Amino acid sequence: MGKKGDLSNFERGMVVGARRAGLSISQSAQLLGFSRTTISRVYKEWCEKGKTSRMRQSCGRKCLVDARGQRRMGRLIQADRRATLTEITTCYNRGMQQSICEATTRTTLRWMGYNSRRSHRVPLISTTNRKKRLQFAQAHQNWTVEDWKNVAWSDESRFLLRHSDGRVRIWRKQNGNMDPSCLVTTMHWLVVVV
Repeated sequence: MGKKGDLSNFERGMVVGARRAGLSISQSAQLLGFSRTTISRVYKEWCEKGKTSRMRQSCGRKCLVDARGQRRMGRLIQADRRATLTEITTCYNRGMQQSICEATTRTTLRWMGYNSRRSHRVPLISTTNRKKRLQFAQAHQNWTVEDWKNVAWSDESRFLLRHSDGRVRIWRKQNGNMDPSCLVTTMHWLVVVV
């Protein structure tokens, strides 16, 4: 029945209001959904100090990467989506007074919404070919199955010219999988067997 984290000022006001209305600690806890200890502590603070606001500001260690640092890290990701965690940390630490470790970089990137994922592979298509493909699709959109049976299809062979055959990982947000900077292009050659 307990609640994690600090109560808001409104919730503290509700606790004080319930106790001032004559409800017992147990009745207030049941009504508001907080623990009896919380009800007792908040009401005691109000009686002694007359305050319903939170006494402590924030707990825990201060984050090493502030909003400005997050913007900088975001720019590093945008510049090179394929950078490893070590490379991002090294680039971030250049020119900074306080350096961070890879674990801090990973935590910050996750907090910003970035994850290391496999990139989608798409064929490398020039702007001219894109226009031609669109024209072809529009010209043949009303074809029936019988029309397509009269077309001879050839087979494709795979040749690696531009990149290694290994896995390529990139940093991207959850819905950024089709962002052009997150795609890896591939080339396919058409081989006609006669």
